[in-house]
Amino acid sequence: MSDTPKRHIAILGSTGSIGTQAVEVIKAHPDRFQVEVLTTNNNAELLIEQAVALNPNVVVICNEDRYDQVFSALDPLGIKVYAGAKSIASVVQMDTVDMVLTAMVGYAGLLPTIKAIEAGKSIALANKETLVVAGELITRLAAQKGVNIYPVDSEHSAIFQCLVGEFHNPIEKIILTASGGPFRGKSREFLSTVTKAQALKHPNWTMGAKITIDSATLMNKGLEVIEAKWLFNLRADQIDVIVHPQSIVHSLVQFEDGSLKAQMGLPDMRLPIQFALGYPDRLKSDFPRFNFMDYPSLTFEQPDLTTFRNLPLAFDALERGGNAACVINAANEVAVDAFLHDQISFLEISELIESCLAKSTFVQNPDYDDYVRTDEETRRLATERIKTFV
Repeated sequence: MSDTPKRHIAILGSTGSIGTQAVEVIKAHPDRFQVEVLTTNNNAELLIEQAVALNPNVVVICNEDRYDQVFSALDPLGIKVYAGAKSIASVVQMDTVDMVLTAMVGYAGLLPTIKAIEAGKSIALANKETLVVAGELITRLAAQKGVNIYPVDSEHSAIFQCLVGEFHNPIEKIILTASGGPFRGKSREFLSTVTKAQALKHPNWTMGAKITIDSATLMNKGLEVIEAKWLFNLRADQIDVIVHPQSIVHSLVQFEDGSLKAQMGLPDMRLPIQFALGYPDRLKSDFPRFNFMDYPSLTFEQPDLTTFRNLPLAFDALERGGNAACVINAANEVAVDAFLHDQISFLEISELIESCLAKSTFVQNPDYDDYVRTDEETRRLATERIKTFV
C-alpha cells in the first residue's frame, strides 16, 4: 500500500473514450485514487455500471429525461444523483474533489472547467476545446488561483513529460506529431467522395466519433496547435507539425542549444491519462511495452496543407487571436456533426469553417460573455451555411 494520500477525482464525461480509459486506470490503482464524481451526457446504462463499481459520492446525467432511471438504480446505494448541465458546473466545486478530469467533448467542457479552476481544483485536461475557445481566460484564471493544468492529450502529455526537469530552460520550439489519419497521402479528388465509415477508421487510435473525424481532417492537430500555445506559453512560430504515421513518437521539444527530447511509446491513451492523474509519480502499469524490432522503421513527412485545409485555418486563427479560435471550434463542431449525419461532404467541412471565420464578428479582447456570444453566432452561421450545400 502507498503512503501517498488518495487523490479524489471527478471524471467529466466518464462514459466516453477518455472517461472509460480513466476508469480503467483508477480501478488499477485503488490505493491512489478515489472517484468522487462521474458525469455523462446520455449514457445512463454505463454511468450506472461505473457508479456501482466505483461508488462515487455523486453522479450527474445531463439528459434530464434519464434522471429517473439513474436515480432509481443508484439512490439505494447512497449515491447522490443530479441532472442537467448546470449540475456539472456545481459538483466540480465540491470540497471533497482534488482533481477534475475534463473529458467532455467540445465547447460543453468550458464552463465546468472554469468553475473547477475557480474552486482551486487541479485540472487533468482532455477537453482541448476549453483552451482552444478561451485559452487566454483559462490560463490567466489558473495562474490567479494557483491551479495546475495537466495535459491528457497524448501529444501535449509528451511535451509536458519532456519538460519535467527542464522548466527553467527556455523552449526554442515544439514539434507535434500527427498520424496523418486514414487519408494520409490522398488527393482532394479522392476526399471528395469519402464516406463517414471510411473517415471513422483511424489507423492507430481508438477514439470517439468527433475526434476521429477531426483526425481525418487534421483539425484535431490544428486544435492541438492552439492548445499548445496556451499550455506552454508559445508563439505560433514556435510550433511545428510533422506527420509520423506509426504514432510512436508522441511529440518533441527542441531547446535553445539545439537538443531535442521526445516521448515515445505505443499508442495507448491510458498512459497519458495515468501520468496526469498520478503526477508527479509514474505509477506502475501492465500496459503493453514498445519493442523497436516491431517498428524497425519510424518515418516522418510534412503535412499536406493544400489538401487538408483545416490545419492552416487553425494556424490562421492562432495568428489572428481574439475570438478567432472560438469561431473555428464552433464551426468545426457543427461541421463534423453535419458530416456524421450525411448533410455535408468531407471537403465541405473545411469550406464551412472558412466561411464562418470570414463572417463571424471579430472580438480582439474577448471576455467569457463574448465567447458565449461568439459560439452562438458561429453555430447559427454554420447551420445556415449548411442549407446552401447541395
